[in-house]
Parts: sequence; C-alpha cells; structure tokens
Amino acid sequence: MTSLTRRSRCTVLGAFAVAGVLLLSACGDQTDGDKGSGGSASGGGGANPEAPLYDLLPEAIQEAGVVKVGSNIDYAPIEFFDDNDEIAGIDPDIAAALGEVLGVEFAFSDGTFDGLVLGLNNGRHDIVMSAMTDTKDRQNGISEDAEGGADFVNYFQAGSAILVAKGNPEGINGVADLCGLTVAAQRGTANEYLLDAQQEECDEPISPMINETDSNSITALQSGRAHAVITDFPVALYNELNAGGGDLFEVVGEQIDAAPYGIAVKKDNTELRDAIQAAVQEIIDNGTYDEVLAKWSAQTGAIDEATINAGE
Repeated sequence: MTSLTRRSRCTVLGAFAVAGVLLLSACGDQTDGDKGSGGSASGGGGANPEAPLYDLLPEAIQEAGVVKVGSNIDYAPIEFFDDNDEIAGIDPDIAAALGEVLGVEFAFSDGTFDGLVLGLNNGRHDIVMSAMTDTKDRQNGISEDAEGGADFVNYFQAGSAILVAKGNPEGINGVADLCGLTVAAQRGTANEYLLDAQQEECDEPISPMINETDSNSITALQSGRAHAVITDFPVALYNELNAGGGDLFEVVGEQIDAAPYGIAVKKDNTELRDAIQAAVQEIIDNGTYDEVLAKWSAQTGAIDEATINAGE
C-alpha cells in the first residue's frame, strides 16, 4: 500500500496461544470488550522477565504480560485464519518472534481495518499490526482510517499489484490496461485509491468493484465477475502461488509504489514504541525475521533496519 486503509470481519474465535501469540475473540464494530477463551490476556501470567528486551517495556505491559494487537485478520499471507480457524501469516509469526525477545504474549483481536487506529487511541489496543502502510496522513491522523494519528515502527515493505485469472485473458500488463474493465479492490485501501487515480486517465472508464474485504475481491475474480484485482503485492503473489494449487491466478506487471508497513503505536506511548522498534531490530539481526519471510515466500518485502515513521 502507498496510503490509507484495509479490511473487515466479524467472527467468533477460539483463543490461540503459541510461541508468544494469543488470539482473542472480537467483532468488527470494535465496541465490545475482548473476551478470551482458553487463555488470559491479563495478570502477567505469560511474562518472562528473563527475555533479553523485557526491561524496555512499559511497566503496565510487563504487569499485564501481554501486548494487545488490533488487526483485521482477512489478508493472506499477512494475517488470516487457516483451515483450522487458527490465526496464521507473516504478522502473527513476526509478533510471536517479538514476543520471544520481549518476554510477553501478543494477543490478536480481529476487527474492521478502518477502526483499528481509533481502537488504538481509545485504549482498546496497545498496537496495530495489520499490513498497515505507514504514511504521513496516518501519522498525523488526516486519513479517515487513522483518527488521532499514530507512530509507526516499520517492519516490512510492499506495494500494490494486479492479480488476474491464469493465462491473463484480457492481456493486462499494467494499470493503463485496466481502462474499460471491471476491477476489484478493497474499500478504503491504497489499492482503491490507485484505481481511482487510474480512472482519471481512462478514456473508457473502469467499472470499479469495491469490496469490504480483500477475499471478496479475490472471489469476484475467480467467479469472472471482475477482470482483475488490485491488492498488495505479497497478497497477490500468495494467491498466484497457492490458490487452486497455483492454477487460478497470476500477477501481471511490476510491483507498484512500494512503501513501508508499520506497527502502529499511540503517539504518547513512546516507551512501547521504542521497545517494539528494538525488538524488530533484534529479530532482524538474529535471523528470525528472514526465516519468517522465507516461510511465506515474502523475502521481497524484507528490510534491514527497523525505522520509525519512514512513510511518505
């Protein structure tokens, strides 16, 4: 993404706790309190004071033993529910690695993407980790999905991509070829804004199909209701390699406008922000980060340095 938002889902989930990650049930309206099942998100029971970076954490996080993570878990391979309805993907695996070096669990709650930063700023979440592109508008709370603004610890890099049916029947090679076609994207995302920008360049207009979730866009492509989907590059690549055993889709053209993903932290919580930055750098340096990206064939998004607010 180059700017702006993502996703929604409301579901009843079981708790998932492994290697420092805990999943809590939550609904997309983000108005009800988190309800754990099979694990506790409070009381400090999961804390490990012997972890190398534990002392960097705010005292409140140490006492809780958990970092509450807001996410919209519908974006494979970044974060999604697998066939066993358990959380999986790049973000939860990175969070698990961060939990190991910080000595606390990372508890994921599922909610609508455009309410995540609001949830961060009203205390529902400690951080947001949801394939969220770091932008100046989000930092400053200008974009609609980032009320109150946030600081971002940068941990990955990705741009947009065009996903089409296998064989590329429309002969699409770039955004200029989308004119006159039906193109799907997720509401509020940079991918929707990329579609809008291209619309202004078209003589024959694009017929936009804007969906609440990225998975609905992929389904529209598979069913033939859309000619193409604009989504994030790692998501497009994952679908090319895995959907239907690799026989359904392909990515066309180059990655568009690559920009940093950021872990959002409330602006006045600089202690937690700096602890997260140190933890991201630690897992980069110790090799765990590269192992996670290799597992998900996402090495093209790797970074060497955990920065803060590097987005434009």
